Amino acid sequence: MKNIKIGNKRLDEGTFVVAEFGVNHNGSLERAKEGIIAAAKAGADAIKFQTYTADELVCKGTPKFWNFEDDNDKDQYQAYEGLGGEPREWYPELMKTCEENNIEFLTTVFSEETADYFNELGMKAFKIASSDMSTLPLLDHIARFHKPILLSTGASTLAEIKEAVKTIECAGNFQIVILHCTLAYPTMYKDKNQHPEDANLNLINTLQDEFPQYLVGISDHTMGNFSSVIAAAMGASVVEKHFTVDKTLGKSADHWFSVDPNELFSMTEFIKNVNILKGSKEKQVFPCEAETRKNDKRSLVAKTDITAGTVIKREMLTYKRPGTGIWPNKINKVIGMKTLEEIPADSIITWDMVI
Repeated sequence: MKNIKIGNKRLDEGTFVVAEFGVNHNGSLERAKEGIIAAAKAGADAIKFQTYTADELVCKGTPKFWNFEDDNDKDQYQAYEGLGGEPREWYPELMKTCEENNIEFLTTVFSEETADYFNELGMKAFKIASSDMSTLPLLDHIARFHKPILLSTGASTLAEIKEAVKTIECAGNFQIVILHCTLAYPTMYKDKNQHPEDANLNLINTLQDEFPQYLVGISDHTMGNFSSVIAAAMGASVVEKHFTVDKTLGKSADHWFSVDPNELFSMTEFIKNVNILKGSKEKQVFPCEAETRKNDKRSLVAKTDITAGTVIKREMLTYKRPGTGIWPNKINKVIGMKTLEEIPADSIITWDMVI
């Protein structure tokens, strides 16, 4: 089902850009609102937060799968407890700020109760984190809202993706966007000491082949905006990119490898231009080619003087520009026809000259 809409935008009519703000508000409502306004000004279609508590997400003592400078001595529980999601009382105000700035509000949910809350608030789509690809009860629960689902696929196998998609389909929901994702913070693509192939953008095409009925996008964890623009050129219908208003706000959240407002603006502008450059899949002669087509193509031309009433033979013909006469692809039809008038050498042959 490719005619999916989030708000007023169809996702198959250009690239839907999600500014992943996460918890980059650092516990400040005003910074959260600042992020919304900045993302909207930069051209993003949606801003996305993350809503969780450490208690609902992770067992105490669980090792981290990242290594950020400001929380090296913490386990996952301690890190998430320090970051936290947004207080519930923020959300109506954040959603109002989004509405005022013409940008969609989204958040990643990690529990059924939180999903119910945002469904009742009227959130128009749901993001599923890569970590919940195999949390099938949660997928089933969210699918039954019959709203679009952005499904991240980091650290998952193709079989697991198919199982997740099947779970959503079995709940009667076919509004699925499958997001290619490499679950590494950041994902490297140019550090010679790591693995530049980890970004693996070719997987966008693999997912398009495996799930031709669904839209495919990317949740991009590389630094900078280069990979996101390339993904859009490869046909990503959704690009999700970590975003902050200030990269210097600390390393315990995602500030340091997020794009800032200027980079986000550049990214959205590049993506808009990419979609313009991609154009249509229909092969046609464009208006800008009309004059070129007339003067760049060739016509059949008399190689010698040809008298009226002559049966045309191959050796009487050559082909030259412009293409205002009979085109060379009709040469076999012209051979054997008679001339209705004298055709001087180097004259373009037209249909009204032969019978």
